[in-house]
Amino acid sequence: MLRNVVLDNTLTWHDVSAIAHGAPLEIARAPNDRVVKGRQIVEALVSRGIHAYGITSGVGALADTVVGRNAQAQLSRNIILSHACGTGPLLPAPAVRAIIAAQINNFAHGYSGVRPATVAALQALLNHNCIPAVPSKGSAGYLIHMAHIALVLIGEGRATLNGEMLSGANALAKIGVAPLVLQAKEGLSLVNGTSCSAGLGSFALARAYRLADWADAVAAITLESSGAQMAAFDENILALRKSIGIQQVGKTLRARLAHSRRIDLSIGKHTQDALSLRATPHAHGAVRDVFANTAQIVDQELASVTDNPIVHGTPEDPKVASEAHAVAPALALALDGLAIAVCQLSMLSERRLDRLVNPLVSDLPAFLTNDPGVGSGLMIAQYTAAALAAENRRLGAPASLDGGITSALQEDYLAHPTAAANKLLVVLDNAEQVLAIELMAAVQAADLVSADADAGDSAAMRAPGTNAIYHQVRNLLPLYRDDHALGDDLETLRHLIATSEPAPIPAMA
Repeated sequence: MLRNVVLDNTLTWHDVSAIAHGAPLEIARAPNDRVVKGRQIVEALVSRGIHAYGITSGVGALADTVVGRNAQAQLSRNIILSHACGTGPLLPAPAVRAIIAAQINNFAHGYSGVRPATVAALQALLNHNCIPAVPSKGSAGYLIHMAHIALVLIGEGRATLNGEMLSGANALAKIGVAPLVLQAKEGLSLVNGTSCSAGLGSFALARAYRLADWADAVAAITLESSGAQMAAFDENILALRKSIGIQQVGKTLRARLAHSRRIDLSIGKHTQDALSLRATPHAHGAVRDVFANTAQIVDQELASVTDNPIVHGTPEDPKVASEAHAVAPALALALDGLAIAVCQLSMLSERRLDRLVNPLVSDLPAFLTNDPGVGSGLMIAQYTAAALAAENRRLGAPASLDGGITSALQEDYLAHPTAAANKLLVVLDNAEQVLAIELMAAVQAADLVSADADAGDSAAMRAPGTNAIYHQVRNLLPLYRDDHALGDDLETLRHLIATSEPAPIPAMA
């Protein structure tokens, strides 16, 4: 059973990821008190007629247009309706849950001024797993994705509940929540801030973390099947290259390949291996180093107030400040950086795969088929990996440099953190499939390695750590013999990598 995530001070990316994958959200008393105070400040601003962006004025280029008190609720509703203009395929449910979690977290800082009832309605969407239909495309910075979530809160739009797509009004009725009648500032707050990119970034971090672990495990069985030279991964040698990531990957590879007879029999066979094998700790370690930096920045974003304007002071002395906290260049740059790192990981995986299937550089059967000519084996699977790695190279172009001018020159600088997050998710999709193809080839190669003369079977050639991965795959798929469509097998292993952890390294007596 999933543990409850408790929001007290702030959520972390780990928390948001847990919520994305179904964990219920509980809100402690302190953040609720902060929300109450923030709302009291908004009400004081309204009652005193203090000019404030998005409260007593229009938004964007209409910031200097005064909105009277009797029209402020309509302004909030209109903002939701006009901003809900996304396009494209819908985001998956975990991604939408991540955005909602990050949005509640931002409101819980107490500077947005939404009502507690609005936060409670968002919480109800999470805890009843009522998922608003959110198009994946259209946000230059934020706004659009969150507007589609807010549509459901006011009884508009669509949402999925128990596998059924319903109108927003029907979905709310089924979970016992009345449609909200938004009040002053709430419409702007519901579409504002970096909750979308921070939520998607948290969701992507969880996937990248699992992918990095799989990359090390897949590389280990490829290195073993290739008869790699382990001297390059010696602890003292790798320690000369100052990188926490490199040391971590080196330690994992040594543990995963410990007691491998295939590796032992290969000692001294080559002076040095090709870089796609020898540089595995360096490339994988770089991904882990970039990941650590990205995780720090996402957590920094979640700990920050990202609404505009913010309300502060006290109900007796209410204050409002317009600023640019909803812009997130640091987050966009970090997510772009992680996307590039994952692109590089997929490129290296494809190169290792080629060395397994390529008869020009491998002492294994051509294309890992035991009947070359009649059977093509994994020849074309390598084409697929090459195509996906090439697509990732194209996606490596940074979204944070896209620029753009919107809202009649009022919003004339865009950092594109949401585009960076969406692009990272596509890169992860491709990288998972590339690694799955390498995994299939590495396990196929392990089956084709000559059996140890003393042991009488190929299992004795494998390390306990790689044997665990081997059986994780073989429990799902048999040796491929050109006897059925290969694509289904590749999807099976992609799903394994996307949803499961690599088999642990067995403890040695």
